[in-house]
Amino acid sequence: MSRAIQLYLASTSPRRRELLQQLGLVFDTLAVDVNETIMDNESANDFVVRMALQKATAGWQHIRREQPLPVLGSDTVVVVDDEIFGKPRDRAHAQDMLTRLSGRCHQVLTAVALKSVATEDVRVNSSQVCFRSLSMQEINAYWQTGEPQDKAGAYAIQGLAAQFIRHLQGSYSAVMGLPLYETAELLSETGVECL
Repeated sequence: MSRAIQLYLASTSPRRRELLQQLGLVFDTLAVDVNETIMDNESANDFVVRMALQKATAGWQHIRREQPLPVLGSDTVVVVDDEIFGKPRDRAHAQDMLTRLSGRCHQVLTAVALKSVATEDVRVNSSQVCFRSLSMQEINAYWQTGEPQDKAGAYAIQGLAAQFIRHLQGSYSAVMGLPLYETAELLSETGVECL
């Protein structure tokens, strides 16, 4: 017998879908469109919180009349020298980002927001990722794989870029795009039990 849907994920990202499945939840996904322009003087933390809340709210507004279930939204950014690295615009932009990540540590911020009938709440995870030094040949070869094209910071920790990472302090799932500890905590407070 199939279980009823417990919530919606305001994302079509295969990575976020796979991560949420790890919690044993029954959910459906929603494609949402939000303006991801960074505001003047907006901190990286404020930006990811705003994006996660906007995604959850956009999803909630889409489904609330049909089935008022909780909606999760999430957003991830890479931060280097107080600069937010989103998804690369093109090859040159990705090369610049990966060159700046090479041989140093950076911060990854991931926010997860939950919108429901009773609540609107958000949690933020901060992790530190350290890269080994990368050659321009490696950076170019990595771009050719197609993997960095739609990833914050132009890399996927769960993919080929795993070989670049010499140290991670924090949450692997958050760097992938959905902090599972914080997600389970939010859901539990709303009465949605994992497993």
